Amino acid sequence: MKKILAVGVVAIALTGCSNMDSTQQRTLSGAAIGATAGAVGTAIFHGNPIWGAVGGAAVGAASGYLYDSYKKQQASEYNAGYQAGKSANQ
Repeated sequence: MKKILAVGVVAIALTGCSNMDSTQQRTLSGAAIGATAGAVGTAIFHGNPIWGAVGGAAVGAASGYLYDSYKKQQASEYNAGYQAGKSANQ
């Protein structure tokens, strides 16, 4: 019974994230990775895993958002160069 419930929760969670744009996905992924790393890190060093998860989620969300900004800037520069090269050849 628990297995069926777990599968249902995972399925609902995945469909809830299907309409996110890339910024939201990267921010959420960063928060999830950061929360996990923070909880594990504080548990290893005998701290409170809850506070580690909260801090890790905050740092991870900020990192995910910054990474998304970087990737969008990189794509914009690539497209500008592509358009410049395309117009130079015409």
